[in-house]
Amino acid sequence: MARARKSARPRGHGLTHLDPQNRPTMVDVGAKDVTLRVAEAEARITLPRNVARALQESGHRTKKGPVFDTAIIAGVMAVKRTHELIPFCHPLGLNKCDVEIEAARGGTIVIRCRVSVHHRTGVEMEALTGASVAALTIYDMCKALSHDIQIGPIRLLEKTGGKRDFRRAMPARRRPA
Repeated sequence: MARARKSARPRGHGLTHLDPQNRPTMVDVGAKDVTLRVAEAEARITLPRNVARALQESGHRTKKGPVFDTAIIAGVMAVKRTHELIPFCHPLGLNKCDVEIEAARGGTIVIRCRVSVHHRTGVEMEALTGASVAALTIYDMCKALSHDIQIGPIRLLEKTGGKRDFRRAMPARRRPA
């Protein structure tokens, strides 16, 4: 009689996308409850001073068009196609997707992507993908001004509705003087 092969993974490893033979697999969400799942992610872009000034003076437009509006559209499009980009993400019929972009102090641009769905799986990858692609779009539209634009960090801010909720502790926002 053949002996069962032991998994090389330690018990309790927490990696959900590996089968007992350590091969990649999509998680079976069929037995999970359908609940409202919400996730919000953030991407930050740091612009050199001359780029931040040029963007502000132009009303956030470049020769390629309206930077923030184009990035919002790109972010929403990316959210809807996350399952085509990230191999083990499930295709989802989303309820809502909001991408907000704000020019903050010091040449920083803050992108927030909030996604919701009634489903058996969460939408944190969709929110992260939306924020990331919006940031890449801003880079693309501004790269003629400088290649010293930096993207990051990109991070999950919160997710709710699944097995475990998560909310990142955020420092209190400073109010303008």
